[in-house]
Amino acid sequence: MTQPVRAGASRPLSTVRFDPFREIEDAWSRMGSLLGDVVGGEHRSYGALGSRTAAVDVEETDEAFIVELETPGVRADDLSIDLRDNELSISGEIRAREREGTLRRQGRRTGRFEQRITLPGEVNPDAVTAALDCGVLTVRLPKARRSEPHHIRISGPTAAAEPGSTQRRG
Repeated sequence: MTQPVRAGASRPLSTVRFDPFREIEDAWSRMGSLLGDVVGGEHRSYGALGSRTAAVDVEETDEAFIVELETPGVRADDLSIDLRDNELSISGEIRAREREGTLRRQGRRTGRFEQRITLPGEVNPDAVTAALDCGVLTVRLPKARRSEPHHIRISGPTAAAEPGSTQRRG
C-alpha cells in the first residue's frame, strides 16, 4: 500500500485521524505567533481577536440572583464588579506569570476580560456581596423588595355597615 507523500518530502506522512479542533487550535497558535512578531514581546494580550469569555452561571432563587464566573488565576485585586440598573459588569485582568524556561505552548489566555450580564429583574444594590473562592467568583444580588399587597379597609361616615350590624336609617 502506498502512503501519501507531501510534495518535496521524501518520507511518507503518518496517517493521523482528522481533528478539526486541533486544526483550529494550530491556526490560532500560528496567528498568535504572527501577531507577536508584529506587535513584539513574548507576553501579549490577544485583544479583540481572542477576547476571553469566561464560563458563567446565573441562578435565580426567590430571594436573589446568584452569578458564578470562572476566573482561574485571577486575584481579587485584579477584578472590578459594577452594577448599573439590572446590568452586572465584571472585568479583570489575567496576568502572565514569570517563567524561567521557554514557553513551548500557550493555551491559557492573558490580558483583560469583561463579562456583562443582564439580570431579569430589579436588584437591591445596597445588599450585593461578592466572594472569590478556588477560581470561582460568586456574586449574590438580592432582589429588590416589592411592596406586598395589603387589604385596605374603608372606614368613615360613607363606609358601608359591617355585616351583621343593625344600623337603621332615619
